[in-house]
Amino acid sequence: MNLELLQKISTQILTKKRPTYKRWLFNKIDFNSKLIGIKGPRGSGKSTILFQHASESKIQLSKILYISCDHPALSGESIYEIADSFYARGGELFLIDEIHKHKDFSKELKAIYDVFDLQVIFSGSSALQIEYSSADLSRRAVIHKLGVLSLREFIEMQTGEKFESYTLKEICENHYEIAASIMNRVRPLEQFNNYVEYGCYPFFQESLIDYNQKLLEVITLTIDSDLSTIYNIEPSKIDKLKKILYMLCTTNPYEINISKLSSAVGASWSTLAKYLERMDSGSLLHIVRAGVGMRAVNKPDKLLLDNPNLFQILCGDANIGSIRESYFVSQVGLKHQVHFFDKGDFIIDDKFVFEVGGASKTDKQLLNNDDGYVVADNIEIGFENKIPLWLFGFLY
Repeated sequence: MNLELLQKISTQILTKKRPTYKRWLFNKIDFNSKLIGIKGPRGSGKSTILFQHASESKIQLSKILYISCDHPALSGESIYEIADSFYARGGELFLIDEIHKHKDFSKELKAIYDVFDLQVIFSGSSALQIEYSSADLSRRAVIHKLGVLSLREFIEMQTGEKFESYTLKEICENHYEIAASIMNRVRPLEQFNNYVEYGCYPFFQESLIDYNQKLLEVITLTIDSDLSTIYNIEPSKIDKLKKILYMLCTTNPYEINISKLSSAVGASWSTLAKYLERMDSGSLLHIVRAGVGMRAVNKPDKLLLDNPNLFQILCGDANIGSIRESYFVSQVGLKHQVHFFDKGDFIIDDKFVFEVGGASKTDKQLLNNDDGYVVADNIEIGFENKIPLWLFGFLY
């Protein structure tokens, strides 16, 4: 193990110019904690948070070490031994990227935590299973989930202005006033349409021309590299995962037929269910379970692509209803429990019921539910229990 080489690589990386925009999670993390984990989709900005913290900390650069577990220099190396040498030379902050690429990372992190007075911040795939790893880190590590950009973050990055985020309760109760205040500053439908096309990942700022290609790389690497590593998926099974994504493009979520999906993918339902769970954990799709009292009906889970941008590169003729619901679940699901419901499309936190549709959508399916709301696309401002779809992009 050559610590001098690793320190040189670290310095080269940490001194590069980085994005100045801070995602919502940055200010939510208590950077005084000894062991911090950030998990989320590829391309969501996890590494940027590590770099931003390093640049803003008062720790000397020589006492900070950044490594990425997919770098050739880390091949066959022990994270614990690196930490040991780094700490012996006065190290204080150890940043570890792509930690899911390192075998037995949980045992080594546990040992580092127990032995050294060293702060460790690591990032990894959203499929990272810290709490179920061989060395349970759940009692030691504070784990944060990042998710894709919210519409609010996208607008801030586009305009350079700051916008407030709101709780789900605030949006339900005060959506008219909130929407009106935002409309005074931007055209929300214009921003929303841009977001649906290319706004879910921060790298849209680098090049819109290359955005779709980069997003395709995100999907490919998530399946070929991350999920295959974490779950030991055989190479021969990889194409089945990709086929599932393509099949979700044009199908209405309520019309998914388990037997047809299994047949088309060429896998039994039990095997297919495992694939779906792994792609859900890898932030490629959402599995929305049935709500309270519905499991006994034995309805199949609702399947959606993880975010609207995936439809742009995977689908030739995407189902508009699926795009709307994918957006809604991606924005609401990060901080809330989402289930599908028979008296509306979704029930959130077992209380709020939402029916998602176009501008002409009515509330007849809600049956006068006091906690029932229509979520309507293509409207700038709502009325009574009808809320603009775009506004749910201001939850974080």
